[in-house]
Amino acid sequence: MAYIDGFVAPVPTENRASYIAHAEEAAKLFREYGALEIVECWGDDVPEGETTSFSLATKRQDDEAVVFSWIKWPDKETRDAAWQKMMDDPSMMPQDMPFDGKRMFWGGFEPVLEA
Repeated sequence: MAYIDGFVAPVPTENRASYIAHAEEAAKLFREYGALEIVECWGDDVPEGETTSFSLATKRQDDEAVVFSWIKWPDKETRDAAWQKMMDDPSMMPQDMPFDGKRMFWGGFEPVLEA
């Protein structure tokens, strides 16, 4: 069964183009290592919450947008192997990121419904 990695991050709006370029480069590696689909979404209609929200969860600043992304893998085993390969890939070494990775959150998910 497929496996999904999900990501949420605040990105300065002035870094939109560099974020997209960064995501395009990362997507090449994800595909090379077995990803079936990579989706990057720039927040367009992301309401502010009082108890919880994307903005609260990422501590989004006024000059930032929330990015919601996911990667679809054929299965968890492929995903686990891919992440290990990427961590060993010199091109993935620390670099200037177009967002604050400390306020990004992510997780792996087992799909329970695809409609």
